[in-house]
Amino acid sequence: MTAPDQAELLRPHAEQTFATELAALAAVDDRPRPPSWKLSPSAVVTYLLGGVLHDGTPITPKYIGPRRLMEVAVATLATDRALLLLGVPGTAKTWVSEHLAAAVSGDSTLLVQGTSGTAEESIRYGWNYARLLAEGPTRGAMVPSPVMTAMQQGAIARIEELTRIPSDVQDALITVLSEKTLPVPELGIEVQARRGFSVIATANDRDRGVNDLSSALRRRFNTVVLPLPATAEEEVEIVTGRVAALGESLQLPELPSAAEEIRRVVTVFRELRAGRTEDGRTALKSPSGTLSAAEAISVVTSGIALAAHFGDGVLRAGDVAGGIVGAVVKDPGPDGVVWNEYLEAVVRQRRDWADFYRACRDLGS
Repeated sequence: MTAPDQAELLRPHAEQTFATELAALAAVDDRPRPPSWKLSPSAVVTYLLGGVLHDGTPITPKYIGPRRLMEVAVATLATDRALLLLGVPGTAKTWVSEHLAAAVSGDSTLLVQGTSGTAEESIRYGWNYARLLAEGPTRGAMVPSPVMTAMQQGAIARIEELTRIPSDVQDALITVLSEKTLPVPELGIEVQARRGFSVIATANDRDRGVNDLSSALRRRFNTVVLPLPATAEEEVEIVTGRVAALGESLQLPELPSAAEEIRRVVTVFRELRAGRTEDGRTALKSPSGTLSAAEAISVVTSGIALAAHFGDGVLRAGDVAGGIVGAVVKDPGPDGVVWNEYLEAVVRQRRDWADFYRACRDLGS
């Protein structure tokens, strides 16, 4: 079966989407590169934060936030320490993890998705049981995990939602991270990590997951806490950029500027998240959800689909109202109270938000 054309893919990997930028960076990158790295640490940070190269090639920003955080993250990967990206949902932990792996190793696909059902084989190795029965324990019967593969290749392994993995499975990482080796007692061998190997893990510091990290494992990570966007302008920029990229990927029809509705969605989310209005004059109750930039992106993208397919082709308040209500009211009881108070105390009082107020009320909220 032939590989699909990238244009046919719903969600290409970072190294596919930004292959041109990565190649342009590599071509002009004259800084020292750690072993097995595709780019120097300085070029990796440029790839993440964006800029213009000496030859005029523009590099789009993948992360909008403090530069120092990205420098610390990249510097960690250049040492023998693993990297833990910590933050509330929607702070771009997975996004940053993927782009770091793409820029450093050229491959972001060596991924372990953490859940309460993640088994130790996902961290260490498993077996092809048909071959195991026929041949016994052999190298050919062994199925390496993404972590083992990264060790063999000198690449970056990614572990998503580390705190959702059971504690005994988490602890399989301790030897890997401290000794840089993975024993295979069934074969009497061990896999030793090549230079360039590291692990990027993500964890949610609001919902602490199924299992907190043991102190022994936590000591083997350098932790970088990714914050929510510091300003409304930063958040609007993040949402605008990601909405445009998603719209192109999903082949949604192009609409006239959606800036007004994007700013409105961001304002609602930031006010409810902070528990006060932008001017600081009105205290608000906060709902149970996180109301992250990722959720704002989803609300706006859904609104664009509504406007394109069922509206007049212009993104209006009614197109985003349903998505906002769904994002805010996770628990109909307490969240419903929070939302109704916000509508009456804030939205209704803003004359230029009358259309949004009516649209929300028409939904029966």
